[in-house]
Order: sequence, then structure tokens, then C-alpha cells
Amino acid sequence: MKTLVDYVRSGEPDLTNRQMALLLLVYLVPGPHTVRGLAAKLQVSKPVVTRALNRLGTLGYLRRQRDDSDKRNIFIARTDEGAQFLGEFEQFLSAAADQQGRPAAAGA
Repeated sequence: MKTLVDYVRSGEPDLTNRQMALLLLVYLVPGPHTVRGLAAKLQVSKPVVTRALNRLGTLGYLRRQRDDSDKRNIFIARTDEGAQFLGEFEQFLSAAADQQGRPAAAGA
């Protein structure tokens, strides 16, 4: 609980669980990723994924990229900002775990 409260107070963007799950899925599972594929993996509707992508895109953590071979397809791509955010989030969790004398969550 203290770790979450500290994170909320840190001034970093406050992502929902859905947004964080989507972000981690794109960064930890090899792509390419599409809205349809992400919705299926998370077992939510495409509009739910689209709303989360809109927020993550606004933050610069993910971006939509048109498929050059089929302009109808849109892929979800990683960004440097997203990678940096996740790296800092992992450091935040590791530091909190160190302070509490527990191991940090693997793969965070």
C-alpha cells in the first residue's frame, strides 16, 4: 500500500490497471501488436483497448504505426518514452522493495 501511495505522490502519470497491462503487454510480448490482437489477449473489447491506447499515445508511451504493406492495418509500436517510463517504474518498485527488505516483482 505504501508503495502505491508513494508512486501516486511521485508526480509520474497515474495509469489505470488496464493501461499498465496494455503497456506491459506491448513491451514484454513480442509483436507485432494490433488493437484486435491486444483486445483478444486482454479479453476486452476493441473500444476499451482504443481508449487505453489514446491515453498511452498522449503520454508518448505507445504509438500507432500504419502497415506499409497493407494500409488498412495499424500496428501498436513502442516508443523511447514508454521504455524510459517502464525502466523508471521498475527502479521505483525495486527501491521500494529494498526499503521493505523484500525482492521486487520480476519483470516489472
